[in-house]
Amino acid sequence: MTPVRTPFKGSSRHASQGFTLLEVMLAFVVFALSFAIVLEIMAGSMRSVRRASDDTEAALFAQSIIELVGTEIPLEEGQFNGVGLDRFEWQLGISLLAVSEEDVRTQELADMSGVELYKVDLDIDWAAGRRQRELHFSTIRSIMANRR
Repeated sequence: MTPVRTPFKGSSRHASQGFTLLEVMLAFVVFALSFAIVLEIMAGSMRSVRRASDDTEAALFAQSIIELVGTEIPLEEGQFNGVGLDRFEWQLGISLLAVSEEDVRTQELADMSGVELYKVDLDIDWAAGRRQRELHFSTIRSIMANRR
């Protein structure tokens, strides 16, 4: 009869069947870092979406203000301001168009057709979180010279 050998606990002949504490902790650290990176990416995306939404809302509001020029806001030199949608402060400046040396033809065409050209500048300011945002819009409007 041959003796049966039973392995004892310190035997190097049998490999461990589980994870060590170090492996579990390392996996947890990798998971935590990955999760933090994903959260930061999502937060950045949400900030970008909010900023784009604010810019779009401000641009639509600016379009509505500029559309009032010539109807409710007289097309004449001057400054106008107000608050809209309870958060957008706006300043509108209307001035005669100053024609540059390169753009003399525009003024010649306006003179021949009896049209006065006005430059319309609109600045919109609003608070976005802790930051103050501002957008500038500019366009040209015309009116018949004899209508004034």
